[in-house]
Amino acid sequence: MRLVWSFFITIILTALIGLTGILLTVFESNKGRVLGHCARIWGKCILFFCGIKYSVNGLENLDPNKNYIFAGNHTSALDIPLAFSGLPYWLVPIAKVELKPVFILGWVMDTAGHIWVDRRRSDLALKSLNNAKVSLVKKPRSILLFPEGTRTTDGSLAPFKRGGLLLSLDTKLPIVPIAFVGTYDMLKKGSFRMKGYQIELRIGKPVNTNQYSHKTRKLLADDIRLKVKDLLRN
Repeated sequence: MRLVWSFFITIILTALIGLTGILLTVFESNKGRVLGHCARIWGKCILFFCGIKYSVNGLENLDPNKNYIFAGNHTSALDIPLAFSGLPYWLVPIAKVELKPVFILGWVMDTAGHIWVDRRRSDLALKSLNNAKVSLVKKPRSILLFPEGTRTTDGSLAPFKRGGLLLSLDTKLPIVPIAFVGTYDMLKKGSFRMKGYQIELRIGKPVNTNQYSHKTRKLLADDIRLKVKDLLRN
């Protein structure tokens, strides 16, 4: 019953807050920023109405005046509202292009400046990332990235893919390792039950990627994965 209510309230809040944000963008010069604020309200409302308490640890590691690439583990559908709730930035996820045609959701995400990646072929994915680089230069914002590529089915941390992390090399945005704790236990992929009421977002220290290059991109992915793994252990 709790999951049904959560699904229902998510649809309602996405439509209500998303459409309100789109209407407000008519009056803003920097298109998408208002929807960035709306996304944070959306995340907080979902967690509140679903009866989920959350904590955020490590915000002191961040500069509120900078943008970052936040890279973390992906264990649950709850990771995204927790990220929006806990990270006080204009935050846009790297999202699969298959979501773009979804009614209202795709429209809202596109207007908010979310970055679409077409993963069907490597050349299409590369083109998507090149477009993302241009977009981030024109309209600076922070990125939410799940380098595993998909949600885990067993709670383990899968190897990190290199593609999205390369944005740091080309945009000079530092990478911040983050860890979602408790979201897997609360709502596993494919589960029809929600368990528990407490989740946590842990934030590590920013990683300057000047020491890495496209030739050492695998080392970059491995290093960021190790930092996320350390956060999960703490």
